[in-house]
Amino acid sequence: MSEKEKKQQCRPDMTLLVLVLVLAAFGLVIMFSASSYNGRVRFHDTAYYFKKQFFATALGLGAMYAVTKIHYRFFTALAPLAYILSMILSTLVLMVGQEINGSKRWLNLGPLSFQPSEFAKVAVILFLAWQIDRTEKSTAGFWFMCRTMLTLLPIVGLVGSNNLSTAIIILGIGVILIFVSNPKYIQFIGLGGTGIAFVAVFLAAESYRLERLAIWRNPEKYEKGFQTIQGLYAIGSGGLFGRGLGSSLQKLGFVPEAQNDMIFSIICEELGLVGAAGLMILFMLLLWRLCVIATHSRDLQGTLICGGIMGHMAIQVILNIAVVTNTIPNTGITLPFVSYGGTSVVFLLAEMGLALSVSSHRKDPGAYNESKRPF
Repeated sequence: MSEKEKKQQCRPDMTLLVLVLVLAAFGLVIMFSASSYNGRVRFHDTAYYFKKQFFATALGLGAMYAVTKIHYRFFTALAPLAYILSMILSTLVLMVGQEINGSKRWLNLGPLSFQPSEFAKVAVILFLAWQIDRTEKSTAGFWFMCRTMLTLLPIVGLVGSNNLSTAIIILGIGVILIFVSNPKYIQFIGLGGTGIAFVAVFLAAESYRLERLAIWRNPEKYEKGFQTIQGLYAIGSGGLFGRGLGSSLQKLGFVPEAQNDMIFSIICEELGLVGAAGLMILFMLLLWRLCVIATHSRDLQGTLICGGIMGHMAIQVILNIAVVTNTIPNTGITLPFVSYGGTSVVFLLAEMGLALSVSSHRKDPGAYNESKRPF
C-alpha cells in the first residue's frame, strides 16, 4: 500500500461491524437452543454442536479482522488463482469427498472437514470483480454478459453436480454483478431465460431433484415431506411472541437436524413472529449497509466486491426462508450466521472482512459521518 493510500485509509464501517457481531452472537444462541437435544441424544453433550460452532465463529472473526487490515485489491489480484483452486477442490470433492446424509460435499483435512463450495462463493465474487474491472470499457454489450457467464460454467458445473443450491447461488452472484456493471437492463431478459433453462437441465439430470418438486407440491403424500410439515407446525405454533427461548417442542426429534437448514422454523417457534421479523430486519440492515459501502467505494473493484457479497447474502437468506415456509422446493440452503456449519461461518465472516476493507478505503471518508449514523 502506498503512503498516499495509507493517508486516505479511514475507519472501517462500524455499523456493518456491529450488525455482523450481533448476527454472529444471535446465531450462536439460537444454534445452541436448536441443537441441544440432538447433541444430548447423539453425543451425550448438549453443547456439542455449540462448541464446534463457537470455535468456527472465533476462527472466522480472526479471519475477518485479518482481511479487514489488508487492502481488498490484494485479494482481487489473487482472484484467478483462487478461482482455479476452487475448481481443483470441487473436483477433489467428486473424487475423494466425504459423503454425509447422502451428499458428497466435504473434504477431510485431518480431524477437520472442509466444504469447498463455501470457498467457491468467495472465489467467484473476487474473480468476477477482477474480470469485470479489466473489461470496464466494454460492459454494455450482450457479448460481455455471455462471456462473463461462460467463465462461471466450469465451477457451476462442478459444484452443481452434487450441490445444486450452491450452483444457483453462484449463478445468482454472477447475474447480480453483471447487472451492477451493465447499463443496459433489457438484455437481462435473455440472460434470465438462459439461466432458467440451465437450472431446468440440472433439475432433470437427477431423479431426486424432480422428486423434490413433487414433495413441494404435496408434502403430505411423501415420507420425505415429513421435515417440511414439521417445520410448518413449528412456525404455526410459535404465534406472535413464541414459546420462549429453549422451549421448542419440534426440535425434540420432530424437525430432523433442527440446527441446520430448518433452524428458521425453530426461531419462529421459540421467538414467534416478532423474533423472526427482528432477524429479517437485521439481515435487511446488513444488506443496506453493504449497499452504502458499495456506493461509496473508491473504485469498481470495491463496488463489485460489496455487490457480490450483498447478492450472496440476499439470495441465501431469501432461499432459506422460502424453503422453510415451503414457498419453493427444498434446496438444502443454510441461513447465514445462524445455521450450523463451520466452513460456512468462517467464509461468511471473511466476506464481511472484505466489505470492511472496502469501507476503510472509501473514496470520501466524510460521505457518511460516524456521528450522523442511526446506529
